[in-house]
Amino acid sequence: MKKVIVGLSGGVDSSVSALLLLREGYDVEAMYMRNWDSAVNNDLLGNPAVADPVCPQEIDYADAQKVADKLGIRLHRHDFIREYWDDVFTHFLDEYGRGRTPNPDILCNKYIKFKTFSAAAFELGADFIAMGHYARVVHGPDDSRLFRGIDAGKDQSYFLCQLTREQLRNVLFPVGGLLKSDVRRIAREAGLSTAEKKDSTGICFIGERRFSQFLANYLPAKPGDIVTDAGIVIGRHDGLMNHTIGQRKGLLIGGSKTFGNAPWFVVGKDLAMNRLIVAQGIDHPLLMSDSCTLEDFNWIPREPVPSVLDCTAKFRYRQADVRVRVEAAGNGTVRVRYGADVRAVTPGQACVLYRGEECLGGGTIATVFKDDARRAC
Repeated sequence: MKKVIVGLSGGVDSSVSALLLLREGYDVEAMYMRNWDSAVNNDLLGNPAVADPVCPQEIDYADAQKVADKLGIRLHRHDFIREYWDDVFTHFLDEYGRGRTPNPDILCNKYIKFKTFSAAAFELGADFIAMGHYARVVHGPDDSRLFRGIDAGKDQSYFLCQLTREQLRNVLFPVGGLLKSDVRRIAREAGLSTAEKKDSTGICFIGERRFSQFLANYLPAKPGDIVTDAGIVIGRHDGLMNHTIGQRKGLLIGGSKTFGNAPWFVVGKDLAMNRLIVAQGIDHPLLMSDSCTLEDFNWIPREPVPSVLDCTAKFRYRQADVRVRVEAAGNGTVRVRYGADVRAVTPGQACVLYRGEECLGGGTIATVFKDDARRAC
């Protein structure tokens, strides 16, 4: 029997993953990852006075233990707090400090779930690791390919775009071929205590927070002016890090005799002047772009990266696919050109490439252009 260690998070998806692997005849064990501890992290920051009473991980660990006991499998517990801090959270803070909008879930998958976790699992004798992601991996004789999950509303291949085929080689996604409704039904029928547990949201391994307050513990806010695209001051922001391109809510800009009552949207950031740039209209021209460059580009297939590739892309999770042409741009970067304008393409976010159902990889959006002119974001 092949030995599989499942990342058991205390949620329904990983619980059913373990159950399905047992039914398939694998030798199954589980591991719970503890990646965040405010006291430890504040010491790493040199600021032990930061208060943080939120600790959902112990609840999740108790739920994971209940599932492991129900299934009769061993549950290991490992702390990866330092690795999470070094490889994920410091990058997260750096990106916000640069005025960008990062996606920590992608780094969390690349460096924690499919690197640090994998190494610990293989030390325990695992042949495979398994996660409760809604994605599919197909293993060939000398290749592993990543595909979208069957449930389009839950597909998580977007967050796996930075995995290499070597990382995928020993990975299983047992629920990737199921609908979420089927996963909950299987859990109920098996009597698993997580069957109706609410899906986790928020920052990877940190959970739901009042984001601006949480971020202010680690990046001091620098208030500044909110200005129109014509440079007219119309309000104050509480820190550029708390705003992203295309945002409408939370700007605290009301109607006026000068500008009327049309809603305002963030269209850019002026880091040098610490100004947030806004304009009226959900489809304002300054929100539109027709190309972008990507850095930290990752290509999953075994075939060489083509110099020109026609495929589709997502610039945000849950966004509809956009037809694009991808061109090598040198120095490890690529240029992605869209056939039509796309709204609110945002530096720091991921652009993920697809060929049909297959996820080809992706990179971090570095610079956004309209007619080859760089956008101020």
